[in-house]
Amino acid sequence: MKDFKSLSFEEKLQVYRRLGCTVPPRKIIKNAEQIQGIKKSAEINTAVLDHVSQHIRAGISTEEINSMVHDFTVAHGAVPAPLNYEGFPKSVCTSINDEVCHGIPDKDIILQEGDIINVDVSTILNGYFSDASRMFMIGKVDKKLQRLVKVTKECLEIGIAAAKPWGFLGDIGAAIQAHAEGNGYSVVRDFCGHGVGLQFHEKPEVEHIGKPGTGMVLVPGMIFTIEPMINMGSHEIFIDEDNGWTALTEDGLASAQWENTILITETGVEILTW
Repeated sequence: MKDFKSLSFEEKLQVYRRLGCTVPPRKIIKNAEQIQGIKKSAEINTAVLDHVSQHIRAGISTEEINSMVHDFTVAHGAVPAPLNYEGFPKSVCTSINDEVCHGIPDKDIILQEGDIINVDVSTILNGYFSDASRMFMIGKVDKKLQRLVKVTKECLEIGIAAAKPWGFLGDIGAAIQAHAEGNGYSVVRDFCGHGVGLQFHEKPEVEHIGKPGTGMVLVPGMIFTIEPMINMGSHEIFIDEDNGWTALTEDGLASAQWENTILITETGVEILTW
């Protein structure tokens, strides 16, 4: 009998099918040309976040962040993916303090000393999509918030480390959940990571909770985001009725999120957006 490593790609898939595992459909496994296109999109996406990091500060509005993102993206020949996506009105999501995700930039929302903010950037270049977000701490931030931001970043890093070729999606969620809850935080259930590249949102859904050895098999050529949203208090959230987009924590306590787009390779994982 052949050693697993010596099997062809199709033979490996057949092994998992025979075991009753969920294997990814062909359409979400990227070829070499598609991977290169997505990588180029990701380079601009990273550059946008670098640009924001150089200019974000107390006293600016989230609308100014939106302008930064939009103008930089367009100047580099790309398109901000969020703009008009299912009716979203801006080019970036800016989520502050107890806002979990999908915060809408506004000229009247001014960053204050002590705020934490997630800036979520998504880019289309030549039809290829990429997606990432970073947390920023504005001025002197309370130590409890600093710790939340730090642990959330660790959750992302641990989730990426758990993503291995011929492993399982559940390995990622289990690792993130263990680290978050082990530090006294909760993991948002209502939103998850997702496949990305040829569309803004593709399969698979990448849950940030789970059990090892469960879920879809991870195979080389899959590209998806890992983007844990970690709450200081309860995982319960609600959607702002006024704008229909922004998710906030039910208990009013802070939330943090970090996100990267990753590629599963033959030997491990490649981070495309850092």
